[in-house]
Amino acid sequence: MISTWTPPAPEGTPAEAELLVAFDRGRDLRLLVCPAWFDEANKLRRFTLEVIRRLDRAGLDCLLPDLPGCNESLAPLPNQTLESWRAAMTAAAQGLRATHVLAIRAGALVAPPALPGWHYAAQSGPKLLRGMIRARTIAAREAGLAESSESLMALGRAEGLTLGGWAISAAMFAALENAEPALAPGQSDLAQSALGGPGLWLRAEPDEDARQADRLAARIVQSLAGGPA
Repeated sequence: MISTWTPPAPEGTPAEAELLVAFDRGRDLRLLVCPAWFDEANKLRRFTLEVIRRLDRAGLDCLLPDLPGCNESLAPLPNQTLESWRAAMTAAAQGLRATHVLAIRAGALVAPPALPGWHYAAQSGPKLLRGMIRARTIAAREAGLAESSESLMALGRAEGLTLGGWAISAAMFAALENAEPALAPGQSDLAQSALGGPGLWLRAEPDEDARQADRLAARIVQSLAGGPA
């Protein structure tokens, strides 16, 4: 279940293996999962695993790779860019022989366009940044510090910015300001409203919801059978 994969490395640097959660039984249908990012990755990790456990039981191989710079990765997060993460997910799709993709929240920004699949509650780069900056300004206010959204945005563009403990480079920050998820041919949107109840990323702490996991997995299986997503 726990394995590794190797993303492309910047020129002149050695390639580093990253962790991979894999339900891999050599089946014809192989689902690459592009996970949520940053704080939402923590809040949705259990939910993501519960969904792919259900899809495994439904007959799909499921492949959840760590992005470079995240979780147990040895790659420095400040070295990552939106394009490097897109290249990493494309390499994962090819190396793991994925036939479909499930992109969760901001994971939709790096979903390989060559794969059919689904974007679950896709999140844009601007909304991602706004939420993280809002959280930082609230924390600063509670600590008696004065930080404005405008000054933080300017700092992020010029030097990069640490938000919620995540060191985001200036290149990543600038790219996220204009990044919008786009459905490629063969990809469908799965809205949170189809699962019932608010998204788990809105909760204060990481949590799970078996009914929502059931519904998301069922919608994917239904779509594979030729029904609507």
